Amino acid sequence: MSLLYLIVAIPAASAAVLLLGGRLADRWGHLLGAIAPIASFVVGLVAFVQLANGTDEALTQRLFSWIDVGSFHVDFALLFDPLSAVFVLLITGVGSLIHIYSIGYMDHDERRRRFFGYLNLFVAAMLTLVLADDYLAVFLGWEGVGLASYLLIGFWQHKVSAAVAAKKAFVVNRVGDVGMALAIMLMFTTFGSTSFEGVSAGMDQATSGTATALGLLLLLAACGKSAQVPLQSWLLDAMEGPTPVSALIHAATMVTAGVYLVTRSNFIYDQTEVAQTAVVIVGLVTLLWGAVIGCAKDDIKKVLAASTMSQIGYMMLAAGIGPAGYAFAIFHLLTHGFFKANMFLGAGSVMHGMNDEIDMRRYGALRGAMPVTFATFAVGYLAIIGFPGFSGFWSKDKIIEAAFGENLLIGVGALVGAGITAFYMTRLMLMTFISERRWTKEAHPHESSLVMTVPLIVLGALSLLGGVLLFNGWIVDWLEPVVGPEEHAELPIPATMITILVFLVVLVGAAVAFVLYGRDKVASNAPARVSPFTKAARADLYGDALNEVALMRPGQYLTSSLVYADNRGVDGAVNGLAAFVGGTSGSVRRWQSGFVRSYALSMLGGSALLLLAVVAVKLA
Repeated sequence: MSLLYLIVAIPAASAAVLLLGGRLADRWGHLLGAIAPIASFVVGLVAFVQLANGTDEALTQRLFSWIDVGSFHVDFALLFDPLSAVFVLLITGVGSLIHIYSIGYMDHDERRRRFFGYLNLFVAAMLTLVLADDYLAVFLGWEGVGLASYLLIGFWQHKVSAAVAAKKAFVVNRVGDVGMALAIMLMFTTFGSTSFEGVSAGMDQATSGTATALGLLLLLAACGKSAQVPLQSWLLDAMEGPTPVSALIHAATMVTAGVYLVTRSNFIYDQTEVAQTAVVIVGLVTLLWGAVIGCAKDDIKKVLAASTMSQIGYMMLAAGIGPAGYAFAIFHLLTHGFFKANMFLGAGSVMHGMNDEIDMRRYGALRGAMPVTFATFAVGYLAIIGFPGFSGFWSKDKIIEAAFGENLLIGVGALVGAGITAFYMTRLMLMTFISERRWTKEAHPHESSLVMTVPLIVLGALSLLGGVLLFNGWIVDWLEPVVGPEEHAELPIPATMITILVFLVVLVGAAVAFVLYGRDKVASNAPARVSPFTKAARADLYGDALNEVALMRPGQYLTSSLVYADNRGVDGAVNGLAAFVGGTSGSVRRWQSGFVRSYALSMLGGSALLLLAVVAVKLA
C-alpha cells in the first residue's frame, strides 16, 4: 500500500506544526493535534482491511535508503503485517480518544498547543517503532518514544516532582536502551544485517550462546520501556505528568513497546530456552510486585500505575512461554489498552471534578455526583479483575491457563496475582465511588463535559466487548503468520476447572477488600502505624532503595574513583611534566639576559675554563 507512510507522517507533521509554528497555532492547535491521530487511524484501518482481504501476509513500503556503508545496507521501510496492524489500530484508535479527552482536560492550560504537539510526537514515534521492518529503525522509534515520554512526564516542569520524575524515567530507560543497542550490534556482527528478515533467516545457523545473548539483551531493553523488574522504578513517578499522558503511556504506547519487542523477536526466543525462562521469571515477579504495591497506595493514579506494571507482567509472562502464549500476550495487551485507558481517563475525570485531588481517602460516594464516570470506570474495573463476560476475563484467563500448562508454580503465581488484582481494584472502587463521603468543603464534585465523557463511554464499550477478538480463535489465527501456530501444553487440570478456580480467587480478593473497606468507615488520612508489609508496599517494595544501594552508590564511588585517578594520575603526570619543563625553561632562561657585557663575561669565563683544562691535561 503506497500510503502506509501517512500513518506516521500525519502525526509527525502535526507535531512539527504545533511545536515550530509558535503562538499562531494557539487557538486551533489542539484541534489539529486531535485530528492527526484520527486521520492515521483511518489510513491504518484501510490498510488493515486490505491486509485482511488480500492474499499477502504483509504490506510493505520502502521509503528511502537510510544507511549504505560497505556491505551494510539499511532501507527505511514500513512493514504492515498482522502484528503491526493491531498495534497501529490500538495506538491510533485509543490515542485518538485520549487526544479528544485532552481537549477538555487541558482546556485552561496556557501551554495546551505544546502539549498536543508532544502527544502527536509520542504517537508518531510509537508508530515508527511498530511499523519499522528493521531493528535499527525500531531503535529510532524506541528513542523517540523515550524523548516524548520525558517531555510529557515533565510537562509541568515548574513542579520539582515532575522534573525529577521525567529525569528518572529518562535515566532508567537509558539503562534498557544499552541492551537494545548492544543487541543490534551483535546482530550486525553475527548476521551482517539488522532487518527482521535477515536476523530470522540467520537464527538457524546461530549458536545457542548468540541466541541467548540476543534474547537477554532484548529483554533488558523491554524491561526499561515496559517497567519490568528490575527497571520498574520510573513508572509510578511518571504519574506526575497530566493524566492523559498517563493513559497514553500505559494503554497505547510506551509500556507496550517491550511486549511488542519480545513478541516480534519470537524467532530469537524460540531458539533459546534460557532467555525464554528469563522472560517468564521477569513477568511473574513483576506481576506480583506491581500487584502488591497497588494494595497500599492511596493515590488513585499510582494504584492504576502499579496495576499497569502487574498487567504488563502478565503479557511478558505469556510472551516468555512461547508459541503457547504469544497470541494471548498481544490479546491481553489489546484488552488492557481498552480498560486501562478507560480507567486512567476516568481517574482524570474524578480529579477534574475534585479540584485535582488525587488521594482516594478524600473521595467517597462519587457515584452520585459523577454517574457517567462511575459507570464507565466500573466496566473497566470488571474487565481488569476478569469478571466473566468482560474483556479481561477472556484475555487474562488464557494467560493463566498457558501459565499452568508451562509449570504449576508459574500458574499458581499468576493465579495469586489475579486475586491480589481483585483486592486492590475493589479497594479503589470502594474508596472512590461507594464508601461514605469524605470530601473537604472546598470540593464540588461534578460530572465532566461531553468532550471528556464520550471517550469514556467508547472505551467502556470496548472494555466490555473486547473479548470478541477471541471469537472463533480470531486473534490466534490472525497473528499466526508472525508468531507461528499456537501450541497447546498439557494442563494439570481441565481448562474449565482453571477458569472456575480463577473466578473463585477473584471473588475472594474482592470479598476481602469489601470486608476491609466496604463495611467500616475509611479514614480520611492514612494511618501512621502500619504493618511491615504495608510499609514496604507504600515504599514500592524498596525498589528505589535497592537501586540506590546496588547501582547508584557504587556508581557514584566508581565515578569519584575515576575522577580522582584522572586528576591525580593522568592529569598529574601530564601537569607534572609540563611543570618540570616550564620550571627548567624558567631557570635556563635566566642565562639569556640580553646584555652584551654578560655574554662577554660568559665568554671570558668559558675561555678561562678551557685554558685551565688544557694546562691540566699537559701537566698530567
